[in-house]
Amino acid sequence: MTVFPSHPGAEPAPAGAPPAIAPSAVVEPGARLACDVRVGPLCMVSAGAEIGPGTVLESGVTIMGDVRIGARNRIFPGAVIGGDPQDVSYQGSRTRVEIGDENVIREGVTINRGTEKEQGVTVVGSRNYLMACCHVAHDCRIGDQVIIANGTLLGGHVRVHSHASLSGCVAVHHWATIGGWSFVAGLSRVLHDVPPFMLSEGSPARPRCINVVALKRGGFPAEALTALAEAHRLFYRARVGLEAAREILRSQQMLVAEVEELLAFVARQQEGRHGRARERRRAA
Repeated sequence: MTVFPSHPGAEPAPAGAPPAIAPSAVVEPGARLACDVRVGPLCMVSAGAEIGPGTVLESGVTIMGDVRIGARNRIFPGAVIGGDPQDVSYQGSRTRVEIGDENVIREGVTINRGTEKEQGVTVVGSRNYLMACCHVAHDCRIGDQVIIANGTLLGGHVRVHSHASLSGCVAVHHWATIGGWSFVAGLSRVLHDVPPFMLSEGSPARPRCINVVALKRGGFPAEALTALAEAHRLFYRARVGLEAAREILRSQQMLVAEVEELLAFVARQQEGRHGRARERRRAA
């Protein structure tokens, strides 16, 4: 193992180079570090950690317990990954965190290990951007290309589907689901599932309109945006009900794939409890 570069602007190590570890960092025996990993000053990496190639721990990063981190992630100072779940029923069973590739995890982010209540794992996918002071609680699962802004808090067992965005200081109730390509506005209080393709806002957060900006950036066709906007109008403004909305949209030839996904999401939500589809999984 080589010495960590002495300043943050140092050139990256050549491909295939051994891990570079700062003299003040602590890497416990048993930790597995791939080539090109950089462990900065005052970092702590526990024996159960596995870190993929090209990942950088900037400084003061703490990796605790059984944590698997993929390739080319960048983790900023003060982040704590793999801490015990903040669940009073947790009795010390072996659980883990799994993180994919090419994520940016900013200052002060905390990601807790899972509990035995589900699969015992907290998952963060790939190419996500978690801004400063976010919290990802036990048993959460985050998809790919998700953006979570500063100070947002995910309760236990939350699901965030790929391409969703959460603005700053959002609080998400445990067992809630954030649908793909949705946006949750800042300071929102998410008590219920957030449908895909929608912009939600408020306390509690409600779908206000479709997430036009993200859908256009994502290359969705104009007919999909028109159909989603009509689905939103029928269901959330006219309140005609799920099946009536489906029939109207079918008659207007607007049952495109995106609308079918939205209606299926809402159907699952209605089958759940308290506006959360996954609430049925909670132990009595």
